[in-house]
Amino acid sequence: MKKTLEIVKNLYLLKNKYIITFIIFLIWILFFDQNNLLERINSLEEISILKKQEKFYNERIKKDKKKLEELKTSKENLEKFAREQYFMKKKNEDIFIIVEKN
Repeated sequence: MKKTLEIVKNLYLLKNKYIITFIIFLIWILFFDQNNLLERINSLEEISILKKQEKFYNERIKKDKKKLEELKTSKENLEKFAREQYFMKKKNEDIFIIVEKN
């Protein structure tokens, strides 16, 4: 008997036009809107990935700025960098590249 009374009370709530309107609105917002719940979750995941990338690139920029400053201040470091990275050499100088096999 109590169960039937609860069901009747619940049905009474469903007959209220404001409750029905609210439920329809809620369903629309959660599933059918342009910014629905699934889109919101995907956007949050994408934002977290982009923040990780931003952190990585900011650290990379700091390292590169430090390296650039070292190259600008020291002629020896600049020469070493040019020789190692671009295989540059002085006149009348030979370069031998030794590759280690593992």
